Amino acid sequence: MVRIILTSIAILAIAVIMAMTGRGGGNFYVPLLVASGQPMHEAATSGQFILVFAAMTAMFVFHKQKMVDWKLALVIDPPTDIMAFVGGYFSGLASGVALKFLLAALLTLAGFLMLLKVRNRPIGQHSRIGFWHRNFGNEEYVVNLWLAIPITAVTGLAAGAVGISGGSFKVPLMVLLCGVPMHVAVGTSSAMVAATALMGFFGHSSAGHFDYRWAIPVACVAALGSFLGGKLTLKTKPKTLKTIFALTTLAAAVFMTINAFLSE
Repeated sequence: MVRIILTSIAILAIAVIMAMTGRGGGNFYVPLLVASGQPMHEAATSGQFILVFAAMTAMFVFHKQKMVDWKLALVIDPPTDIMAFVGGYFSGLASGVALKFLLAALLTLAGFLMLLKVRNRPIGQHSRIGFWHRNFGNEEYVVNLWLAIPITAVTGLAAGAVGISGGSFKVPLMVLLCGVPMHVAVGTSSAMVAATALMGFFGHSSAGHFDYRWAIPVACVAALGSFLGGKLTLKTKPKTLKTIFALTTLAAAVFMTINAFLSE
């Protein structure tokens, strides 16, 4: 019981920051649950369960502020959801240590990508098939579907396997490759995170990795943190959100790498 309480306090703080950056927080929840004593596969399942509640809470906050591009989410997210189920179901084929190193490597890549400066591309030059011109609110951007859909599919496979939602990779994808403004990317990612996490959870739980005694209490705490984080996002500058995203992602990669070495 003491471990669950201490873990819940940490998850509350994490959920606030993750909601501000459009992520579910699985890249922190999973290492934290592992450090608290859960086996990697059970921690991955619990992480997905937490993500569903946290992401849906943040999604409602962002939707109310018209920060969720639902059409974009409905086009680029289904490949992620399908592959998240596959990754979760077959995660048992890989060892816990291998999954930890995979997660650490992916997080490191995502963190450094978000430190890159976004270049403004001319909107009018993309009129070919596969380049989707979006007008959302006061924003205008072009989505390269030739890159977005395959990348989201691969992201879903990896995310489902290691128990995260993929928000750490979807936000960089939208911001760097699709030119989506940071606030819209954060809001849209929250909607996609909820769907991907749900599919990943179904995959993991079907393989028998679910421990409800841990998952339910911490999921409720994460939902509260996400609500608070969503409110803070509305008052934070996009550049600040981008920096927070990059630094917290790199911190999670370091944490997971250390944990992987200690468990060998």
